[in-house]
Parts: sequence; C-alpha cells; structure tokens
Amino acid sequence: MRRSLLGRLLGVSALVAACSVAATAWLAVQTTSGAIKQEQGQNLTADARIYDTLLGYAARHPTWDGVDATVRELAEQSGRRVALTTQSRQPLADSATAPDAPALPPEASAVVDPLSVDTVLAARSAEGQGTAADRIDPRAVGPFLLPAAERTALRRTADRNAACLNRAGIAADVVVGPSGRPRVQMVGNDPERALGTRCDPADLDAPTRTEKKALGALNELADACLKRQDRGGVRLNRDLSWGERAVAPGPLPVPGDATEARPAPAVEPPRELTGEDDRAIASCVGTARSEQLSSYVASPALLFIGDEGGATVPGFDLSPANTAKIAGAAALVLALTVGASVLAGARLVRPLHALTGAAQRMRDGEEHASVPVAGDDEIGRLSAAFNGMSAHRARLEAQRKAMVSDVAHELRTPLSNIRGWLEAAQDGLADPDPAFVSSLLEEAVQLQHIIDDLQDLAAADAGALRLHPGPVRVHELLGQVAAAHQARAETAGVTLTVVTTAPAPALEADPVRLRQAVGNLVSNAVRHTPAGGTVALRAYGGGGGAGPEGGGGSGAGQVVIEVADTGTGIPAGDLPYVFDRFWRAEKSRSRRTGGSGLGLAIVRKLAEAHGGTAEASSTEGTGSAFTLRLPATAPARGQGDRSRAGRPGGMA
Repeated sequence: MRRSLLGRLLGVSALVAACSVAATAWLAVQTTSGAIKQEQGQNLTADARIYDTLLGYAARHPTWDGVDATVRELAEQSGRRVALTTQSRQPLADSATAPDAPALPPEASAVVDPLSVDTVLAARSAEGQGTAADRIDPRAVGPFLLPAAERTALRRTADRNAACLNRAGIAADVVVGPSGRPRVQMVGNDPERALGTRCDPADLDAPTRTEKKALGALNELADACLKRQDRGGVRLNRDLSWGERAVAPGPLPVPGDATEARPAPAVEPPRELTGEDDRAIASCVGTARSEQLSSYVASPALLFIGDEGGATVPGFDLSPANTAKIAGAAALVLALTVGASVLAGARLVRPLHALTGAAQRMRDGEEHASVPVAGDDEIGRLSAAFNGMSAHRARLEAQRKAMVSDVAHELRTPLSNIRGWLEAAQDGLADPDPAFVSSLLEEAVQLQHIIDDLQDLAAADAGALRLHPGPVRVHELLGQVAAAHQARAETAGVTLTVVTTAPAPALEADPVRLRQAVGNLVSNAVRHTPAGGTVALRAYGGGGGAGPEGGGGSGAGQVVIEVADTGTGIPAGDLPYVFDRFWRAEKSRSRRTGGSGLGLAIVRKLAEAHGGTAEASSTEGTGSAFTLRLPATAPARGQGDRSRAGRPGGMA
C-alpha cells in the first residue's frame, strides 16, 4: 500500500487535510482570542475610567450622598450598568432603576476606597492621577485643602514666576494640584534650566498656614505611631519626606537658675536613619495619613460593573466540551477528505490497472491489447497513446511476419529456379548455353538485391551506415539515375524525363547513397505507372518547402529532389505507411510489382543519414510524388561510421 499510487494519494490528502484543519483551528482560536482580548481590554479601560471617577468623588466628599448623578452619567457614557453598595451590600447608587433589574453578582468588580487604591485599575485609567506608595489617592487632601485666600496668593506668585521664566526663554506653565496649591512646570521638566535666571520659585515652596497646621497634626500622629514602636520622632516636610528630629543631650536652662549664665548645651545632630527605620517611618506616615483623612473621604464602597441585561462578555476557552467539538469537526473533515480521496484515487487507479493488464497481455503474446478511453484528461490521453502504440506494434508485428514470408518467398523463388536449372543440367536435360547462364545470373542478381536491401536497412538501424560526402551535381546525378532505369521504363512503356528548369543547386552528399535513394524512388515509380505514363525527376533549392518556381540556387537552405509519376496513386489511408519497412500496398506478390517492401524504408533511412527527410504525396488515380529534402551544407559528422574504408554496393 505504501508504494501504490492510491496509498500515496491517500497519504498526501490526509496530510493536507490535517494541516488545513490545524491551520484553520489555530487561525480561528487566534482570531477569536484576539477579538475577545480586544473587547475585554476596551471594557477594562472603561471600567478603569468608572473606577477612577468614583474614586475621585470619594476622595473629595466625606460621604456618598449625591453620587447618583455621577453614577448615571458614567452608565450613559459606557453603556454599562454601574452600581455602588456599602461593604455590607446596602445600595448606595445604581444606574439600573427598573424594578425587574437583575440582581448584582456575588463578587464586586472593585472596592472604591481612596485610602486603599486598586493600583491595577488606577494604572489603566487614562484620567488617573497616579497613586503614592501608601496607596492613598492623591486627590484625598483632607485638611491640606487650601482656602481661597491662600490659593489666590499662591496663584499670583506662580503666575509671576511662570511669566518670568517665559521672558527668559524657558517655556513654563502653572499646574494646580488637588489641594489647590499651584506649581510652576517647565517644558522638558528640567529645573536646572532656571538656575541662571532671576526667577526664584522658592517662595512657592514654603508651606502655608493651613498646610503647617495639617502637617503638624500629621507629624503628631506619625510620632505617636513611632513612639509605640520605641522609635524617635521624625520631622515631616511638605512633600511628606522626613528627617529625624534634632534632640538636646540635657534639660534646657531654667530662667533665674545659677546655670542661666552658662551657655546652652549643644544640640545633638540627627543620626543617620537605617533602612529599617525608613520602613517603619513610611508605615507610620501611611497609617497617620489614613487616620487623618478618614473623616474627610467617603467610606469604602463595593463597585459593580456589568452589562445592562446582566449578561457577561462571551469568552472562549479550550474546555473539554470545546476540545471535543474541535476534535469532532477535524475528524469529520478528515473522514470526508479521505473518502473523497478514496473515490478519486479509485477512479484514477482503475485505468492505470487496465493499462497494466493490457501491457501484461502484450507481454504474454497478445497481438493487439487496447484499453477503453474514458475522457480527454491525462489518463485518457495516456490510454489513447497506449492504444496507438499497441496498434502500431501489432501492425509492425504483422509487417514483420509478412516480411519473413515475403523474404522467404523472394529467396525461395530464385533459389528454386537456380536449383531447378542446375538439376536439369546435371541430369542432362539442359545445356549450359549462354541463355542458361543468363537465366542463372538473373536469379542470382535478384538474390543479391534482396540481401543488399536487408544489409543496408540493418546498417541504418544500427547507426553504422557509412557515408562518404562530397560535392554532388544534382542534375548530373538525376541524369545518371534516369539513364540506369531508361531501359526498364521503355520496356514498361513509361516516359522517364529529367526536368532542369530550375538552376542546379549545390549539394554535398554521398553520391553512391544518393543514387541508391533516388534509384529506389524511380524504380518504384516505374513499377506503379501504367504504360503511356510519365515519371519526372527534378531538383531545386528551397528554404523550407518552396516549389520549383520558388527560386533556388546554391544559397538556398535545402535541396529538394522530387520524383513524380502519373501512376495509379496511393490511397489516403495507406499514405502514412508507405515508408514503413515491409509495407506493400499490393498485398499479393507478383513478379511484376513484387518487392520486399524495403525500398522506401531504405530511402527514408538514407535521407535521415544525410540530415534530411523523405515525404510522399499522392492523389489516387492521378499519381504520386516522392520528395527528398536535404540540407545544402555538408551533413554533420558522426552519423554512423564515415571512414573511407570501402564502398557498399546495392544500387536499386
């Protein structure tokens, strides 16, 4: 099965189908997954925007009162349901106001707590302000919110500094933070560029009265936390960075004491904080900030985001059910592919099996084995070619058998005559006079003619036909051939002429072999032309089929030699076979028209040996024309053995 055409076809089809199914499944999974991820990404971005908006509301309001308008607006913008509940799932706001709205899912989408921000959702929000390391929303400023008077004073200072920087060629703008404090932001964010100018933004760095009060309260809360850990207090800056407080080594002097005149003891410099100290301080500062801001922000709330109808976003996963569906579809496609391949392969292999059987029958000796031709496709054309080959083989086999019979007949007749005459002379019944010798010579010549034909044909088949090319005057050669056959033509009452209207073309060929070929054509024409007919020989130059009137000469590409007669002609059905060996139009042999059927086959072989062709045309009842087309240049070397060792005989 592995070596059969059907097996290979099935294997290739199954492989192609498997690859197609795998590629289709992979493409479908990738496309579907990509679309789902894109949709989920869009939903996640919208969810992050909703979360950030509600987080900002909670950071700026101590309660959730009045959040209904914000929730409805967010639901309209996103096209989704937005709901807020307390941590005990008591409703705070819900964009779904219908009484039959679906229940909220068991798990919340997020927890809205400005003191504990979801960093993932906050990072995906395009409008988010970012979060500090302690996860407190920057918009939760609480007591750090500046009153209008301080905002106005700081804004005037910031505008003055920005205008100064702009005049100095440094693009700057005023940005207002969540607490209302303005700051000057330079394009490129490179503060060192302002050092060489007279624009001093230092007056913007000093904390205001409100900020000092809030910072002091925050510092006390942080120190209390550190004290519980047996750590020293810290000094918080406005940007919530810190440094350890400087501590005196002893008590300060009391007024009126004896020590009052003595100088105050030196203050110990702040010691360097370790990494463990920094972590403890950061934790206490975060705890202090949460404690300070807890009364200024809304309490944590559960956020629910979903579709209006309660449906979830469709997903795709390779669950066992989905895997089974894919496997089933792939198996169905493979089964259909294999089935179609079996049917197509069987139809493809059936005529091949028929061809194989017919070839085996031919090998076993059946003369003509044909196969049915089903169509005009490749297999049909192969079947037609096989039938043609089989018919041609059968025809050649029949010709071979006929040749054996004909050659045996041709050899038997002169041999029988010679034997008969010799036996008669031996018995004293015939005198060996000149007539007797002439009769024996005639029979011997007939035997020699048949043997020479067979020898020439065998040499041509073996590629050992010897040629001795040289310059040939074609008209002179035609005259020699006509003179050699003139007596036979006159005996048959046929007029044999050489037409010399066209200029004599130049030709380089073997004159002996060329006379043999033209002589065979003339002998054949005389034999099949009735008394009173004409056989004409002509030669002219042509460049691929030009007639005698087409000009010619030594410069033409071809030399054309034509032998035309006004004989009985050849039927159209027999014309393709006239140059086949052992073929004879007249199946019954007679001494008048009889021949071995080798003359025209030898003509074609001699023409091909010279690099030319032999053609025949005929009209039944009118006559025939045999044409030799030879190259005007010398024939290519290598055709048989072209040594000059001896010249063959065997003229027709």
